[in-house]
Amino acid sequence: MEKNSVSKERKTQLLNFCKSVNISFIDLNLLNQAFCHRSITNELKNLKNNERLEFLGDSVLGMVTASYLYRHYDVVEGDLAKIKSVVVSEKILSEIALELNIQNLLILGKGEEKSGGRTKPAILADCMEAIIGAYYLDSGFKSVEKYILAFMIPQIEKVFDSGIKDYKTILQEKYQKIAKVCPRYELISKTGPEHAQIFSVVVHLNDMTYGPCSGNSKKQAEQEAAKLALKSGLF
Repeated sequence: MEKNSVSKERKTQLLNFCKSVNISFIDLNLLNQAFCHRSITNELKNLKNNERLEFLGDSVLGMVTASYLYRHYDVVEGDLAKIKSVVVSEKILSEIALELNIQNLLILGKGEEKSGGRTKPAILADCMEAIIGAYYLDSGFKSVEKYILAFMIPQIEKVFDSGIKDYKTILQEKYQKIAKVCPRYELISKTGPEHAQIFSVVVHLNDMTYGPCSGNSKKQAEQEAAKLALKSGLF
């Protein structure tokens, strides 16, 4: 497979980038390819552009983000999907790219350069995904996961701070302050066919019970029960 040639000056630029984002590349040619927009390949036929790396990076980014959300936030599937769609959006990725000074390393064709390609959100976001794809190929999943979470966790936390409610966590924090114990959730029933089950759950706060509340999963039903308890006036 052909590789994008890296000059001594370009190698220094790429190494400085790696240092700034705390990553290490074995194959700098692969990283260099991640910065090559398709417009440059119209002028320099020997260069490979970053579109295939972008395709791969998009999937890796989605997997890492979804896994982190699932493991660290006990919220309903709908909210998980909302959060993921926000943090992996073109808008957020392009903003992160500017913070990392990725625009300075882009390799663009003359026409794209003249039209302001270095600051176009789509090009910046695509380059972010291409770097992820390149790093995954170069150093494996664990390394790229660490890289992604370094900039993705703060974005996820911002979304939660702006209003995505984790009702179970809020209820637990509030209830522990006054009762020194955790709420207790109880599954009351599970009905319907295997592919479309409905779960009913109540939450016990000492001698008070709220629910039953229903959901398409036990977690969703628990969130609804916690939400009902929070509206009870107890807090």
